[in-house]
Amino acid sequence: MNANVTAQKSPIATVNPYTGERVREFPALSEEEVERAIDAAHRSFQDWRARSRADRGAVVQRAGRLMRERKEELAGLLTLEVGKLINSSRAEADLASDILTYYGEHGPELLQERPLPVPEGTAVLVNEPLGVLLGVMPWNFPLYQVVRFAGPNLVLGNTILLKHASSCPQSALALEQLFRDAGVPAGVYTNLFVRGRDVGKIIDDARVQGASLTGSERAGVSVGEIAGRNVKKSVLELGGSDPFVVLDGHNLDRTVYAAFLGRMGNTGQCCVAAKRFIALADVYDAFLTGLRDRMGEVQPGDPADPDTTLGPLSSESAAELLMEQVRDAVDKGATVVLGGGRPDLPGAFVEPTVLTDVTPDMRAYREELFGPVAVVYRVADEDEAVALANTSRYGLGGAVFAADPERARQVADRLEAGMVWINHPTASRPELPFGGIKRSGYGRELGDVGIVEFANRKLVRYVDADAPIAEVLG
Repeated sequence: MNANVTAQKSPIATVNPYTGERVREFPALSEEEVERAIDAAHRSFQDWRARSRADRGAVVQRAGRLMRERKEELAGLLTLEVGKLINSSRAEADLASDILTYYGEHGPELLQERPLPVPEGTAVLVNEPLGVLLGVMPWNFPLYQVVRFAGPNLVLGNTILLKHASSCPQSALALEQLFRDAGVPAGVYTNLFVRGRDVGKIIDDARVQGASLTGSERAGVSVGEIAGRNVKKSVLELGGSDPFVVLDGHNLDRTVYAAFLGRMGNTGQCCVAAKRFIALADVYDAFLTGLRDRMGEVQPGDPADPDTTLGPLSSESAAELLMEQVRDAVDKGATVVLGGGRPDLPGAFVEPTVLTDVTPDMRAYREELFGPVAVVYRVADEDEAVALANTSRYGLGGAVFAADPERARQVADRLEAGMVWINHPTASRPELPFGGIKRSGYGRELGDVGIVEFANRKLVRYVDADAPIAEVLG
């Protein structure tokens, strides 16, 4: 909605993080325009839910095909708006297409009613849509984050209001157009150019039945509080400080490469990225050297150039925040094994950095490091590794590397996290549930559980009209 360029300075704007150029900006919607959008979503709900699941699934499948057909256009927007390496932008479009295709194909089956065992008669659990949902999405994966919320909920029959990050407005408009071209009716998926402070008013509206946010811990607390006050369902996927536990030196080159990918993917700007590397003492030195050397190979440059291996962070403010965290650690005694500064280049770049000797009094110990900074710890045994991993207030993902699958599984079972991958950096696939615990949020997206987070899981119980009436509660 509202794609007209405005001459008035607006926080909703494309600012190229590589050049610093303010490319395009958009006005925030007025209260009247937001009201009309909510009303349209509310009015379109009954018609959308009345269509068959197969019909809704077919629309979402078409969106998946369009996502792949428009990959180059969409990837270019991602690289322009958030500085993502162009090959990573293409990969994100592919994953987003896979998610839409998965739910378009399998969503109707996943939503089938489930019979429940009862002594007599029948009982079934039916999945019904709730109505209008608000999605509040971040900038770091402008396509993926949206479709993992919108795709399953469109198949379920909910209608979507989408408030995207203010820094990727052109990506937001492109997504709205893609859904429209796929056959999503007007009012069923609506992009909202609103400021963060307006989100609470939308959740307060009686026509809105739930909210999903992926973003910062602070934003999640606010959305969760407002939703709870209104007795509305919410799903929160917030920050992470994921542990990457190395138990032995088996195939160490592979483990180091996995650590490099886990930390440097999306220039380290990923909630589920590996951020804390915990290695047992007998493999620590070799692992640290390997990770340092790997991270030291990347070269900063234009993210639109396929040969560039280090892009800028999403904004200058993001780069400065990360540097404040690094300087705090160094000032308090941390050792800089690699990097520690900013390259002498324009753009929001931060050097790939490896820190050791990080202690609990440092911000780098407690806070999420959203960028190319790795913290490496030495531990004596598995018990110390688990204890250190679980000191974080976050609990999103984790990874364990070991040759012995039973040993790895025992450690994985002790980690306080919503997801643990063994012998692979934490990743995301359409069929696998995604979400965390502790301050990383609650609820799940993707897989079979993600499609029913915003469903009314209604019990329908049938008893024969001539059967005796049993006792009831009360």
